[in-house]
Amino acid sequence: MSHNIDYVMLTETGAFMKKKIRFFFTFALIILSFISCKKDNVPSISVKLVTDGLGINDKSYNAIAWEGLLRFYGDSVGDEKNFGILYDVAICNESGKYYSDLRAISDERPDLVIVTGFAFTNAIQSVSLVYPEQKFLMIDGSNIDAANVQNYLFAAEEGSYLVGLIAAEQALAEGVQNPKFGFIGGMENNTITDFEIGYVQGIRSVIPDAEVYEFYTDDWSRPALAAAKAKVWYENGVYAIYTAAGMCGNGTIAEAVSHRKAGKNVWAIGVDQDQFAEGVYGVGKSAVLTSMVKRVDNAIEIGLNSVQSNTFKGGSTILALKDKAISFSTTNTELSENAVKHAYAAQSEIISGKLNVVATYKDSAAAEAIVKTINRQMNK
Repeated sequence: MSHNIDYVMLTETGAFMKKKIRFFFTFALIILSFISCKKDNVPSISVKLVTDGLGINDKSYNAIAWEGLLRFYGDSVGDEKNFGILYDVAICNESGKYYSDLRAISDERPDLVIVTGFAFTNAIQSVSLVYPEQKFLMIDGSNIDAANVQNYLFAAEEGSYLVGLIAAEQALAEGVQNPKFGFIGGMENNTITDFEIGYVQGIRSVIPDAEVYEFYTDDWSRPALAAAKAKVWYENGVYAIYTAAGMCGNGTIAEAVSHRKAGKNVWAIGVDQDQFAEGVYGVGKSAVLTSMVKRVDNAIEIGLNSVQSNTFKGGSTILALKDKAISFSTTNTELSENAVKHAYAAQSEIISGKLNVVATYKDSAAAEAIVKTINRQMNK
């Protein structure tokens, strides 16, 4: 009898063990399937991001391009899981070597080469002919017409108009008498001129006879030069300075911080991304009044998705306010309510077409007429 009982118990135990094994086997398959799906969701294309000498830590143009690239792969700054596997960065320090650098990168045959900044335009035009099968994504290139180059431009004049309007409205709200305004650009060309003339139009929509000064650094990485100019301007009554000159903008912001710490009512205006944090000088205090945000990250993602989905198409596309590719920041709590309110109203009018903002690429004659009204007397 006991033998029979033992046999039954063993049989039941064996059946239980088989069920248990089947359960864990099924569970393992589910987990493996989940992991496989997660891997399948990660884009498979290989990408090389090419920047100028400022690299991805410029806290401006290249940094936001980097953020867009990371987001596409499900990564983030500080958690670049696919770095060196699916994507990489190449920094080109010398403009004279852009062509040879891009050829060397193209020889690696990534699925897409991303190039940031119009300074690469000539090199891309030449390299794209030598490597017709290589896909290129260009940000802010000019006069590019190639089947293998996807070029994204931004209506920078629209966002610049809004930050100019905000600066002027802020001056009125603070009771500043006869406020002066400054613009510091990098290389003088149509792309940067659009920032300048948009800014001037925004200011003068509020203060028609406002005096505006301009200065070009002829460089993207000399913050000390921009700081020196900003110091002279602030000390001579310039209320707000808008800088579109790469890392040079850090110099303007640093000078604005110094003056605000000393009790001077001056402002810096950021560019490309919200630069509020760069101007912080106390709890909740920043010398950056607002920033013209150019969604380079969104353009990067659009281009990457077109390669991943095999819908890549060469040609130039201008992204604007209506595409949600341009905006302005409202992080600074010292922004006047009227300034923000009027900026949003102007934004709606630009999107609807009711308000036209002059741009160099659309109307060079009108743009040149505006440039001629800008004061260069304090450029020495």
